[in-house]
Amino acid sequence: MRQLINIDVPELDAALAFYTRAFGLHVGRRLGADVVELLGGNAPVYLLRKPEGSPAAGEETRRYARHWSPVHLDVAVDDLDAALASALAAGARQEGAIRAANWGRIVTIADPFGHGWCLLQFLGRGYDEIAGPAAGSPAGSPAGSAA
Repeated sequence: MRQLINIDVPELDAALAFYTRAFGLHVGRRLGADVVELLGGNAPVYLLRKPEGSPAAGEETRRYARHWSPVHLDVAVDDLDAALASALAAGARQEGAIRAANWGRIVTIADPFGHGWCLLQFLGRGYDEIAGPAAGSPAGSPAGSAA
């Protein structure tokens, strides 16, 4: 299986400027006048120009005001503060404070097209911290630490 990320946007040039600046992606190729392939992450991102008000799913029409969806995209970064600064400089809006968890740090942002994103910085064993001690590690001792 191979994942592709498709993002509907009302203006292709504005979206291209945002995603390349905010996330460091680069143009792979243009596919006609309404599609741009961006590369640089684990999966290609396709920006699809779809006008506001055009048919979406079911009887819905596309709208680009901030909206909530149970599906969102996370961007795992090495330096959350630097990634957040880049996203904000490119036009994202921060939606709350940076939060810390045992697996790392997270902040929620919205892009200029209404889509929600999470920027994540994994620490320690990342999401494996949720599962408990690493196999072979004494309880309460972080994996890989000198005890």
